[in-house]
Amino acid sequence: MPVIVTLDGILAARGLTLTELSQAVDITMANLSILKTGKAKAIRFSTLEAICTALDCQPGDILSFTADGETA
Repeated sequence: MPVIVTLDGILAARGLTLTELSQAVDITMANLSILKTGKAKAIRFSTLEAICTALDCQPGDILSFTADGETA
């Protein structure tokens, strides 16, 4: 998949757990886990906004794009 989710890195840099982020943005652990593992097919802008607000980051900090066949 050419869209890479780097949520783990941002959480580690902020010293937060997925549980803490889940509580801060009021999104289920299951949905955040799907996003974190890159298995999500879509993300709502409101969800992305909530995550970025809670982590004090930009969407590009947690999402990146690579062409098929390239490594991140």
